[in-house]
Amino acid sequence: MRFNPLPPDFDLTQARADLRRLVALFRPYRSWMLWGAVAALLTLLANVALMATSGWFIAQMALVGLVGAAMDYFTPAAFIRGMAITRTAGRYIERLVTHEATFRLLQALRVWFYQSLEPLAPARLQELRSADLSSRILSDIDALNHLYLRVLVPVGVALIGGTLIVAMMAFFSLRVAASTLLFLLLAGVAVPLLTFRLGHEPGRRLVAQRAELRSVVVDGLQGLGELRLYGGTTQQAQRIGTLTDAMIAEQRRLSRATGLSQGLLGLAANLAMWSTLLLAIPLVHAADLTPAQLPMLALFVLASFEAAMPLPLALQMLGETLAAARRVFAILDARPQIEEPADLPVPRWEGAELVVDGLRLRYPGASADAAWALDGLSLSLRPGERVALVGPSGAGKSSLIAVLLRFWDYQAGSVRIGGHDLRAWPGEALRGHIAVVSQDTYLFNTTIRDNLMLAKPDATQEEVIAACKAAQLHDFITALPEGYETWVGEAGMRLSGGQARRVAIARALLRNAPLLILDEPTEGLDALTERDLLRDIATLMAGRTVLLITHRLAALPAAVDRVLVMESGRVVEEGAPAELLARPQGAFRALHDAL
Repeated sequence: MRFNPLPPDFDLTQARADLRRLVALFRPYRSWMLWGAVAALLTLLANVALMATSGWFIAQMALVGLVGAAMDYFTPAAFIRGMAITRTAGRYIERLVTHEATFRLLQALRVWFYQSLEPLAPARLQELRSADLSSRILSDIDALNHLYLRVLVPVGVALIGGTLIVAMMAFFSLRVAASTLLFLLLAGVAVPLLTFRLGHEPGRRLVAQRAELRSVVVDGLQGLGELRLYGGTTQQAQRIGTLTDAMIAEQRRLSRATGLSQGLLGLAANLAMWSTLLLAIPLVHAADLTPAQLPMLALFVLASFEAAMPLPLALQMLGETLAAARRVFAILDARPQIEEPADLPVPRWEGAELVVDGLRLRYPGASADAAWALDGLSLSLRPGERVALVGPSGAGKSSLIAVLLRFWDYQAGSVRIGGHDLRAWPGEALRGHIAVVSQDTYLFNTTIRDNLMLAKPDATQEEVIAACKAAQLHDFITALPEGYETWVGEAGMRLSGGQARRVAIARALLRNAPLLILDEPTEGLDALTERDLLRDIATLMAGRTVLLITHRLAALPAAVDRVLVMESGRVVEEGAPAELLARPQGAFRALHDAL
């Protein structure tokens, strides 16, 4: 039966594939990485040379003093000082260059991850919790970054440095070189493999537990009000405590593996030194080596194990890095819900009429007998027309928006914009003509200006001010001490709900898209703020093609030209607001009376 030094559950083929992918991502920064490794190698060699030369110099000076002879001590003293300076400078340069490379890699990894993630949103990401996704962006990407600093540099330096050290040792004695090589292999191969075998499974579990703990803590903080209301804080705290205890247990296992490896490394280094002494003493006796070369070789061998010291930690970090890589690649290997040809031409939008005919949509994963989210939906929206889409929750209103934005593909029917089929539009180009104010307004933790200019990065100050005036927001912003440079806080927490919603509306107006979709723009607002915002929205919609989705029906007569009532994925009633309200048995009247 063959002995496998790797962990039983370690997939070597998958690990090689993941490592190749990671190294390919590092390729643009290979010069920084190479110079960092060179600085680390020079530091190692300078330290070995310093220790060996110091041992020889001290012994030679003692021997010369015993016999009263003279010697040139300036040259070796200068060499020792030079090696000390080289070691110190090399250590500083190594830290400087490797950390610069590390930060550049970290930036590149996060940008790469986001760019790869964007085509998957929102369809392929809806099963992930936001905290879990955040964990993959932050802690897992950080773990990938350890591959260079904690794995590639130590392994590369150990291979090259160990080879040079053994070759130099062979210049004095082949036996000593062979002994040193044996113990270096034990310290640099056998001990790290043992550590990897012991630490792989705890490291893999620790990565998953760390992500789970982050998700549980974030979910608990975000839902703290509901937990208090329903008495769930104790259970949530117990869950966090259980995960914490599990993480501590895994960290304890990793610490034991690390302690064992360090002990074995120290043992190997000392055995190598004693072996060198036992092999070199007869050579001194036979005059093949000078007496001063004996301590030189002993310290040479002892210092050479600095090359092997980081290797157990390197393989331990490799296990955590590969586990993090699997979590990252598991997302990025998913295929986008809608895949488009790269060279898809962009149709013209000018004067485009939106026509939906017999549209049917069922979300992936639903059973064959499940209800359709959109079931034969037909409607039209003429240029400049303002249409309200109303209906109970689950009627299919949000599903229609997802189809129009090319987030989900439909199974039957057609959607045409300006006579062109929706599938003929590249997704990015299509979304460039549509501005959406969703019910979940998200503001980034930056300034008001930066949040606005996400819609149009090259917007002028005049355009920004005009959009804010139209959204009835400019006076509020100018009254702030820092004006447009005011930071809004995490998720816009420094603004009220109405102010945050107005920022989202101003952002949509700044985009100046031909089609404006307002998805529950007053959701979650108090009655007074809702009334003011609806009044301003009615003004903003004048002259624009607008699709308004709302549960609030009171302001519709003054805000829109037509109302479409949806039920069970199709339009069941259509007409002017006043006309529909006058029908005593109509679906719109029933919705109105139920409010």
